[in-house]
Amino acid sequence: MTNKIIVAIDGYSSCGKSTMAKALAQHAGYTYVDTGAMYRAIALYTLRHELAEPAAVIAALPQIEVGFVRINDEQHVTLNGEDVEGQIRTLQVGNRASEVSQIKEVRAFLVAQQQKMGEAKGIVMDGRDIGTVVFPNAELKLFLTASPEVRAERRYKELVDKGEHPDFETVLKDVNERDYRDTHRAESPLRQAPDAIVVDNSNMTKYEQMEVIYGYFDRFQ
Repeated sequence: MTNKIIVAIDGYSSCGKSTMAKALAQHAGYTYVDTGAMYRAIALYTLRHELAEPAAVIAALPQIEVGFVRINDEQHVTLNGEDVEGQIRTLQVGNRASEVSQIKEVRAFLVAQQQKMGEAKGIVMDGRDIGTVVFPNAELKLFLTASPEVRAERRYKELVDKGEHPDFETVLKDVNERDYRDTHRAESPLRQAPDAIVVDNSNMTKYEQMEVIYGYFDRFQ
Protein backbone atom coordinates (compact mmCIF):
# COMPACT_ATOMS: atom_id res chain seq x y z
CA MET A 1 0.00 0.00 0.00
CA THR A 2 1.40 3.39 -0.95
CA ASN A 3 1.82 6.19 1.56
CA LYS A 4 -0.78 8.92 1.32
CA ILE A 5 0.35 12.42 0.45
CA ILE A 6 -1.00 15.97 0.50
CA VAL A 7 -1.76 17.55 -2.87
CA ALA A 8 -1.87 21.36 -2.88
CA ILE A 9 -3.46 23.02 -5.91
CA ASP A 10 -3.20 26.80 -6.23
CA GLY A 11 -3.92 29.20 -9.04
CA TYR A 12 -5.98 32.04 -10.41
CA SER A 13 -9.77 32.27 -10.38
CA SER A 14 -11.67 30.30 -13.05
CA CYS A 15 -8.68 28.08 -13.82
CA GLY A 16 -10.62 24.94 -13.07
CA LYS A 17 -8.87 24.29 -9.75
CA SER A 18 -11.94 22.83 -8.08
CA THR A 19 -12.84 20.66 -11.07
CA MET A 20 -9.32 19.26 -11.30
CA ALA A 21 -9.00 18.82 -7.54
CA LYS A 22 -12.29 16.91 -7.36
CA ALA A 23 -11.28 14.67 -10.25
CA LEU A 24 -7.86 13.98 -8.73
CA ALA A 25 -9.35 13.21 -5.32
CA GLN A 26 -11.68 10.68 -6.93
CA HIS A 27 -8.80 9.20 -8.96
CA ALA A 28 -6.68 8.85 -5.82
CA GLY A 29 -9.41 7.89 -3.37
CA TYR A 30 -8.55 11.00 -1.36
CA THR A 31 -10.60 13.62 0.48
CA TYR A 32 -11.24 16.85 -1.43
CA VAL A 33 -11.43 20.23 0.30
CA ASP A 34 -12.54 23.37 -1.56
CA THR A 35 -11.00 26.17 0.52
CA GLY A 36 -12.45 28.83 -1.77
CA ALA A 37 -15.92 27.67 -0.74
CA MET A 38 -14.97 28.25 2.89
CA TYR A 39 -14.11 31.89 2.17
CA ARG A 40 -17.26 32.23 0.10
CA ALA A 41 -19.33 30.97 3.04
CA ILE A 42 -17.89 33.69 5.27
CA ALA A 43 -18.48 36.21 2.48
CA LEU A 44 -22.14 35.15 2.28
CA TYR A 45 -22.49 35.61 6.04
CA THR A 46 -21.08 39.14 5.83
CA LEU A 47 -23.45 40.03 2.99
CA ARG A 48 -26.47 38.66 4.81
CA HIS A 49 -25.59 40.58 7.96
CA GLU A 50 -24.33 43.68 6.14
CA LEU A 51 -20.88 43.51 7.71
CA ALA A 52 -18.77 45.85 5.64
CA GLU A 53 -15.90 46.77 7.96
CA PRO A 54 -13.07 44.34 8.75
CA ALA A 55 -13.55 44.87 12.50
CA ALA A 56 -17.19 43.77 12.22
CA VAL A 57 -16.21 40.68 10.22
CA ILE A 58 -13.56 39.73 12.80
CA ALA A 59 -16.02 40.18 15.66
CA ALA A 60 -18.49 37.85 13.93
CA LEU A 61 -16.05 34.94 13.43
CA PRO A 62 -17.00 33.15 16.70
CA GLN A 63 -20.59 33.00 15.39
CA ILE A 64 -19.57 31.43 12.08
CA GLU A 65 -19.22 27.68 11.55
CA VAL A 66 -18.15 26.46 8.13
CA GLY A 67 -18.36 22.78 7.25
CA PHE A 68 -18.92 20.26 4.47
CA VAL A 69 -21.60 17.65 3.79
CA ARG A 70 -22.01 15.12 0.99
CA ILE A 71 -25.26 15.34 -0.97
CA ASN A 72 -25.84 12.99 -3.92
CA ASP A 73 -22.09 12.22 -4.00
CA GLU A 74 -21.28 15.93 -4.25
CA GLN A 75 -19.51 17.96 -1.59
CA HIS A 76 -21.52 20.96 -0.40
CA VAL A 77 -20.35 23.70 1.93
CA THR A 78 -22.45 24.56 4.98
CA LEU A 79 -22.78 27.81 6.90
CA ASN A 80 -23.92 27.29 10.48
CA GLY A 81 -25.45 24.00 9.43
CA GLU A 82 -27.23 25.35 6.34
CA ASP A 83 -26.38 24.00 2.90
CA VAL A 84 -25.35 27.16 1.00
CA GLU A 85 -23.59 25.53 -1.96
CA GLY A 86 -25.87 27.16 -4.53
CA GLN A 87 -25.86 30.56 -2.85
CA ILE A 88 -22.08 30.99 -2.65
CA ARG A 89 -21.40 30.57 -6.37
CA THR A 90 -22.56 34.01 -7.50
CA LEU A 91 -20.30 36.77 -8.81
CA GLN A 92 -21.25 39.00 -5.87
CA VAL A 93 -20.23 36.41 -3.28
CA GLY A 94 -17.05 35.62 -5.21
CA ASN A 95 -15.98 39.25 -5.22
CA ARG A 96 -16.83 39.62 -1.53
CA ALA A 97 -14.83 36.46 -0.77
CA SER A 98 -11.81 38.03 -2.47
CA GLU A 99 -12.21 41.00 -0.11
CA VAL A 100 -12.72 39.14 3.18
CA SER A 101 -9.83 36.82 2.36
CA GLN A 102 -7.53 39.82 2.76
CA ILE A 103 -8.38 40.04 6.47
CA LYS A 104 -5.61 38.40 8.50
CA GLU A 105 -7.91 37.07 11.20
CA VAL A 106 -10.23 35.46 8.66
CA ARG A 107 -7.32 33.68 7.03
CA ALA A 108 -5.97 32.48 10.38
CA PHE A 109 -9.47 31.25 11.32
CA LEU A 110 -9.79 29.11 8.19
CA VAL A 111 -6.15 28.06 7.77
CA ALA A 112 -6.25 26.43 11.23
CA GLN A 113 -9.28 24.39 10.14
CA GLN A 114 -7.67 23.47 6.82
CA GLN A 115 -4.44 22.28 8.45
CA LYS A 116 -6.40 20.09 10.85
CA MET A 117 -8.19 18.50 7.88
CA GLY A 118 -4.84 17.51 6.41
CA GLU A 119 -3.29 15.93 9.50
CA ALA A 120 -3.96 12.38 8.27
CA LYS A 121 -2.86 13.25 4.70
CA GLY A 122 -4.69 11.62 1.79
CA ILE A 123 -6.13 15.01 0.90
CA VAL A 124 -6.43 17.23 -2.18
CA MET A 125 -6.93 20.89 -1.33
CA ASP A 126 -7.26 23.81 -3.70
CA GLY A 127 -7.13 27.54 -3.13
CA ARG A 128 -4.79 30.52 -3.33
CA ASP A 129 -2.20 29.79 -0.61
CA ILE A 130 -2.30 26.03 -0.07
CA GLY A 131 1.25 25.29 -1.21
CA THR A 132 2.73 28.44 0.31
CA VAL A 133 0.94 28.84 3.66
CA VAL A 134 -1.47 26.02 4.53
CA PHE A 135 0.75 23.09 3.50
CA PRO A 136 4.21 24.41 2.59
CA ASN A 137 5.56 20.85 2.93
CA ALA A 138 2.95 19.23 0.67
CA GLU A 139 4.47 16.41 -1.38
CA LEU A 140 2.81 17.54 -4.62
CA LYS A 141 2.13 21.19 -5.45
CA LEU A 142 0.39 22.26 -8.63
CA PHE A 143 -0.13 25.84 -9.82
CA LEU A 144 -2.89 26.27 -12.42
CA THR A 145 -3.00 29.26 -14.72
CA ALA A 146 -4.64 30.43 -17.95
CA SER A 147 -5.02 33.74 -19.77
CA PRO A 148 -7.53 36.22 -18.28
CA GLU A 149 -9.61 36.11 -21.46
CA VAL A 150 -9.91 32.32 -21.37
CA ARG A 151 -10.82 32.38 -17.70
CA ALA A 152 -13.40 35.12 -18.23
CA GLU A 153 -14.97 33.09 -21.05
CA ARG A 154 -15.22 30.05 -18.77
CA ARG A 155 -16.76 32.11 -15.98
CA TYR A 156 -19.16 33.74 -18.45
CA LYS A 157 -20.38 30.34 -19.64
CA GLU A 158 -20.83 29.14 -16.04
CA LEU A 159 -23.05 32.12 -15.25
CA VAL A 160 -25.09 31.67 -18.43
CA ASP A 161 -25.59 27.99 -17.60
CA LYS A 162 -26.99 29.08 -14.22
CA GLY A 163 -29.58 31.22 -15.96
CA GLU A 164 -27.85 34.55 -15.41
CA HIS A 165 -27.31 37.20 -18.08
CA PRO A 166 -23.77 38.51 -17.58
CA ASP A 167 -21.90 41.00 -19.71
CA PHE A 168 -18.61 39.52 -20.92
CA GLU A 169 -16.61 42.73 -20.47
CA THR A 170 -17.87 43.01 -16.90
CA VAL A 171 -16.85 39.41 -16.19
CA LEU A 172 -13.39 40.05 -17.67
CA LYS A 173 -13.03 43.18 -15.56
CA ASP A 174 -13.99 41.19 -12.44
CA VAL A 175 -11.41 38.49 -13.30
CA ASN A 176 -8.63 41.08 -13.66
CA GLU A 177 -9.64 42.88 -10.46
CA ARG A 178 -9.71 39.61 -8.51
CA ASP A 179 -6.28 38.72 -9.88
CA TYR A 180 -4.94 42.04 -8.65
CA ARG A 181 -6.48 41.68 -5.19
CA ASP A 182 -5.35 38.08 -4.83
CA THR A 183 -1.74 38.79 -5.84
CA HIS A 184 -1.35 42.10 -3.97
CA ARG A 185 -3.05 41.44 -0.65
CA ALA A 186 -0.86 41.76 2.43
CA GLU A 187 -1.91 38.42 3.91
CA SER A 188 -0.94 35.24 2.04
CA PRO A 189 -0.99 36.65 -1.49
CA LEU A 190 -1.48 34.31 -4.41
CA ARG A 191 1.93 33.26 -5.67
CA GLN A 192 3.54 30.19 -7.13
CA ALA A 193 5.50 28.13 -4.60
CA PRO A 194 9.11 27.62 -5.77
CA ASP A 195 8.59 23.85 -5.91
CA ALA A 196 5.15 23.95 -7.56
CA ILE A 197 4.54 22.48 -11.01
CA VAL A 198 2.91 25.01 -13.33
CA VAL A 199 0.02 23.80 -15.50
CA ASP A 200 -1.15 26.36 -18.07
CA ASN A 201 -4.49 25.04 -19.25
CA SER A 202 -5.40 27.91 -21.60
CA ASN A 203 -5.44 25.52 -24.57
CA MET A 204 -6.16 22.24 -22.80
CA THR A 205 -9.39 20.29 -22.75
CA LYS A 206 -10.64 19.04 -19.41
CA TYR A 207 -9.54 15.53 -20.38
CA GLU A 208 -6.03 16.72 -21.28
CA GLN A 209 -5.71 18.54 -17.95
CA MET A 210 -6.79 15.45 -16.05
CA GLU A 211 -4.26 13.28 -17.87
CA VAL A 212 -1.44 15.72 -17.07
CA ILE A 213 -2.37 16.04 -13.40
CA TYR A 214 -2.98 12.31 -12.93
CA GLY A 215 0.47 11.74 -14.40
CA TYR A 216 2.15 13.96 -11.84
CA PHE A 217 0.25 12.30 -8.98
CA ASP A 218 0.87 8.74 -10.16
CA ARG A 219 4.63 9.29 -9.91
CA PHE A 220 4.23 9.15 -6.14
CA GLN A 221 2.53 5.74 -6.26
